[in-house]
Parts: sequence; C-alpha cells; structure tokens
Amino acid sequence: MDSEYQDADSDMDCSDIDIVDDDYYNDNDDNDMDQIDPLIRDPEYFVYDCLTEEQVERLLNEKVEQLSNYLRITPSLAKVLLHGHKWSVSEIVNKYRENASALLINSKIKPTSVVHLQGTSSKYINCPVCTVSQQCDKFCSLLCGHKFCRDCWTSHFEVQINQGISTGISCMARDCEVLAHEDFVLKHLTQSEMREKYQQFTFQDYVKSHPELRFCPGPNCSCVIKSPEVKAKRSVCEYCKTTFCFKCGMDYHAPTDCQVIRKWLTKCADDSETANYISAHTKDCPKCHICIEKNGGCNHMQCYKCKHDFCWMCLGDWKSHGSEYYECSRYKDNPNIAHESVHVQAREALKKYLHYYERWENHSKSLKLEVETIDKLRKRINQKVMAGLGTWIDWQYLFAAANLLAKCRYTLQYTYPYAYFMETGSRKQLFEYQQAQLEAEIENLSWKIERAETTDRGDLENQMDIAEKRRTTLLKDFLDV
Repeated sequence: MDSEYQDADSDMDCSDIDIVDDDYYNDNDDNDMDQIDPLIRDPEYFVYDCLTEEQVERLLNEKVEQLSNYLRITPSLAKVLLHGHKWSVSEIVNKYRENASALLINSKIKPTSVVHLQGTSSKYINCPVCTVSQQCDKFCSLLCGHKFCRDCWTSHFEVQINQGISTGISCMARDCEVLAHEDFVLKHLTQSEMREKYQQFTFQDYVKSHPELRFCPGPNCSCVIKSPEVKAKRSVCEYCKTTFCFKCGMDYHAPTDCQVIRKWLTKCADDSETANYISAHTKDCPKCHICIEKNGGCNHMQCYKCKHDFCWMCLGDWKSHGSEYYECSRYKDNPNIAHESVHVQAREALKKYLHYYERWENHSKSLKLEVETIDKLRKRINQKVMAGLGTWIDWQYLFAAANLLAKCRYTLQYTYPYAYFMETGSRKQLFEYQQAQLEAEIENLSWKIERAETTDRGDLENQMDIAEKRRTTLLKDFLDV
C-alpha cells in the first residue's frame, strides 16, 4: 500500500474521502501496463487448465510409473503411497531413504507386526469370517498375514465399495489397519460393474488427494481443474462454465476467504428464520408512504407516484446520498456495548447481523434481477434496431455494461461477510470506505444502464471504467490468498 494512502487512512473521516480518492485512484502507469505482471494488474489473475478424465489419468499414471520405477515396487503399492502423501514423489523418496520400514508402516502397507500362523499338516483351514473349512489354496492375505477365504474377501470388498469406500478399504481382521491395494481388490472382484465402480471411486479419491487438482462442481460435469497454486482464486470450467473457488470448491467468494465464508453461510442457515422477518420485497416510500416493490437490481429507487428518489437500503434521500453512502453501508457499533446487560448485547449482536445480512441478501436478489435486466435490454435493442436507430452491433456495449455490473455486484455481495467478521479498527474503516465507494459506483452504473441511449455511450463506458477500478482496487487491498 502506498505510504501516502496509509497516512490518509490514519485520520480518515468523511471529509477526507474526496482527497484520498483522487490520489488513490490516480493511474499514472497506463503506458506501462503491458510490462506489468498480470497478477499486479488483476488481483483475480489465476493460471489453471481444464482437463478431461483421460488427461488426468495420464498425469496420475506418470507419477505412479515414476515412483514404482524408482522404488522398484508395483504400481498398485505406488498408488497407496502417493495417495497418502498428496502425490509428492520427492517426499516419499526422502522418507524411504530415511526409514523404508517406517514409511510402509505409516502408509498402512506393512503392519507393525506380522501375524505368524502355526504350521499344520492339514490341507484345510477354517475361515475366521464364515467359519467354513476350505483348502489352503482358497485363502489369501495382505502383508499383515491375516488369511481369509476368497469368497469372504470378495463379499468384504463389495460391501465396502457399495458404501462408497475404495482407497480406504482395510484388512478384515479386528484392529488391523493394513490397506487393500488395487491389484488385491481387483483380483477378488468378479463382477464387471463392481470393478468399474471401484475404479471410479479410486479415481475420485486420487483426484481429491492431489493438491493441484479439483473436480468441477458443476452438475454432471466430469472436468478436472489443475493449477500449481492452491489459492482461493476464481476458476471457470471451460466445459460447463461453472465458476467456483479453486481452494474450497464453493462459489467464488472474493474478497472473503474460505474459512470466513463457511462461517457466514453456516450462520445464515442457522439464523434463516430470524432473518425472514426482514421485508425483502416491498418497502414504503419515505415521502408518500405508498408501498413499492423492487423490480430491478438498482438501489436508486424512484416512487412511481410522487417521483421521490431514495435509497432502497436506508430509505435516505438520494440527492444527498452520494456523500452519505459510507454511512449507508457501514454498521455503527455501540461503543458502550461491553458495559450493557447480556440481553442488550444479544439484541445488538442481532442488529449487527441483520444489517449485513440484509445487504448480502439484497445484492443476491439484485443479481437475479440483473438477468431480467438483460432480457429487457434485448427487447429494447430490438425495438431500436427495428426503428432504424443503429444496428445490433451498435448496441452491444449495453450488454458489456450489464455483464460488468453483474461482476461488480457479485464482488460487492461478498464484501459483507468480510466486513461482518472483521475486527474494528483503521483497516476496517478503510475497507468500509472502499466498499461504500464501490457500491455507489455500482448503483450509478445500474441507473445509467436502465436509462441508456446512444448519446450516453461515452458516459456509460466511463462509468464502467470507474466501477471496475473500484472493484479491482478493493480486491488488491483485501484479497488475501
């Protein structure tokens, strides 16, 4: 962060905002943009590849072959080692050099002590599971030495696989943790469907244990995303277009980190009934008190009866709202709350949660309404083209503006969980200031899109540039991955 901005932050108040804003967003390096690292220019920049199952299998098999050749073990045992060590060949080799026996024991390939069965002259053995006496050649065991008949092994594997277990299948003996490797399992599976199910489950386990691989969470999508950097960055599947966080697999949530967004979503689920009392769809006009329904994503509302302009969130007069946006989005903590009773503190905690939840939910619903805005734009453009007011290409900038609006509003939505769990201090004050500035520019952009004409193209594109700069600046300062 620039030192001049840190100095401004220490004494920040509403009167300082305009001065800080001019310096902070002043971009003097446009001519050098091409030479700047894309990660510096775009805080969401992320390098990844979308792979098919066949490509992933080749990638995994290369690791298996490399390890099995180096340690001179079967590929089946190499898979057990790789799965338990996040597919790091170097880590396994180092541990093998230090203590090979300890590596095999800790990887549950070799037991701590081998079972020594007493010799017998009989050609028959009683199976400890089914208690049926069978010939010795009908029995087999893992490295632990616990022998069971082939039929019992088969039944054991089928039960485990039907429960979704594959790489975690262990010996049937009580307290024995030795894992059944792939060759041993497949040798006992006679049904082709069961073999396919087992191989499908093992493939899923291998991908999940590989730190550089993530399954696309899109419905019915088999794509796997690969990246050398395990970060909470935005990944977009090139096949189904699903957008998600590479690190946790949930919906992309910048600037909020994975742990915080989990806490927030859990709290929202737990307190959903409490939050339902919020009037989410209708509010009264603060001037004429007529009931108004929100039918667009923009928070700049105009009463259809008295034409009064106001903010949907705080119901404040829109004319003075430009300078008050910082107060609208910021929650004001009670400085004396620590000295209040438990009941007062509980009410204050609920009030704080509802403040952030209402804004979170409002932007979520606004994003859904933006879809309707796209449909309205399409109809409006068709009317313009049919009336001879430009071509379809001339109006494409409106779609670009609508897409950017959705992108900015998505980021803004995820700033509220971040702010809710953020500790009070100068950094939170800076965050709330940038959050408010982004929200103000988003509402300006939304208002202009809904009323755009051909003569407004330059003004609209300028507003798009301002909104995107607000968004990227906030992410550069607070996206911690």
